Amino acid sequence: MTFTEHANEIFNKAICDYHVKDDIDTPIQNPFEEGTIENRLYLKCWIDTVQWHFEDIIRDPAINPAEALVLKRRIDKSNQDRTDLVEQIDSYFRQLYSEVKPLPEARLNTESPAWAVDRLSILALKIYHMREQATRPEASPDHRERCQQKLNVLLEQQVDLSTAIDQLLEDIEAGRKYMKVYRQMKMYNDPSTNPVLYAKGK
Repeated sequence: MTFTEHANEIFNKAICDYHVKDDIDTPIQNPFEEGTIENRLYLKCWIDTVQWHFEDIIRDPAINPAEALVLKRRIDKSNQDRTDLVEQIDSYFRQLYSEVKPLPEARLNTESPAWAVDRLSILALKIYHMREQATRPEASPDHRERCQQKLNVLLEQQVDLSTAIDQLLEDIEAGRKYMKVYRQMKMYNDPSTNPVLYAKGK
């Protein structure tokens, strides 16, 4: 089984587990052992899934403004948690390939493996929800057909992205490419770099 086959299985499990209750306040019950890559992948997709539904709720034009602000804060925290997890997954890959000596002609990839895995997790969510729309009984036949066409494209994209990730990992393992990890320097989360926040400390 390739890395992405395993990852996609875990993503699908996380998505299906969430939709048992389909509630943004459902506590996560991660079935994988702490410290494993499986645990991190499951948690990553769970966070993505909850945030997907945050984004649905906050777009309700009738939402109470006070509730919207609370939800916006939760979305901000979710985004930070997501970024932290991507960095943890990249640390896993960096450790996994720490003994690999890049070839003299090795090239740097446009993104790290974990950021590609991040896109794969989001893609699994798009597929799940587009499949819901393509099979929604009360929707019009035209709506279902349009969504089925979009679903077909998403499924093709999943195959292509999975293949590209597996090929990238093969290239890193063989020394044909090397990876560098840049920590996400989100200035608006840092009280020392966000002018609105550090101005309040004067």
